[in-house]
Amino acid sequence: MGTRIALCIMAKAPEAGQVKTRLCPPLSPEDAAELYRCFLLDKIAQVREVAEAEPVLAFAPAQAAAAFEALAPGFTLLPQRGPDLTARLTAVCVDLFRSGCDAAILIDSDTPTLPTERLERAVAVVKEGGCDLVLGPSEDGGYYLIGLRRLHPGLFEGMQWSTPTVLEETLRRARALGLSATTLSAWYDVDTAADLVRLRADLSAGPPGGPRHTRRFVLERLDGRTAGPAGASKRP
Repeated sequence: MGTRIALCIMAKAPEAGQVKTRLCPPLSPEDAAELYRCFLLDKIAQVREVAEAEPVLAFAPAQAAAAFEALAPGFTLLPQRGPDLTARLTAVCVDLFRSGCDAAILIDSDTPTLPTERLERAVAVVKEGGCDLVLGPSEDGGYYLIGLRRLHPGLFEGMQWSTPTVLEETLRRARALGLSATTLSAWYDVDTAADLVRLRADLSAGPPGGPRHTRRFVLERLDGRTAGPAGASKRP
């Protein structure tokens, strides 16, 4: 049997008022939830393209299982467990390794334009086994991807999430634990109005294809609703 590598999307149910709240304004809670749903659909499609990895989705809340069965048919679904991100990341890793996976790669659902090559590279790194940890830095100081060949709880415990030092602190902890790390190229996630303006510009200028659900929603449904460097709403 070959190496089993789980490529796992960390996801929330796309419910108004529960996701992408920092995009309100310029978006309404309903539009923000629909945009996030598009992010999920595109990330699910992207994960399907990655060879040599098993598609997994870890979802919250637990009662959203039926919704994610419809969104991600064929994926292994895991309910996220725990009161905070540290507990949830740890629990997902525990579940994946207990199921027999040789490596676990956890990815976010906020990077719709991330090149698929980044995910493929992460799979190659953990499969080669030349390092203990692979990280995909996000431009805000966090990371969009973390890949492990075994669980190291010290990488998560007590972390101050959603701060500009998450990546730096993770690398510092890895060194302290004697772990070797590979760092991929940085990318941006979409959390703020300014990020949304950047996303729209990239989708407008980019070639066809890529995140088709996000592209359609942003360029057709949201077209004309945001403008300027701060993403100010044009609605009256």
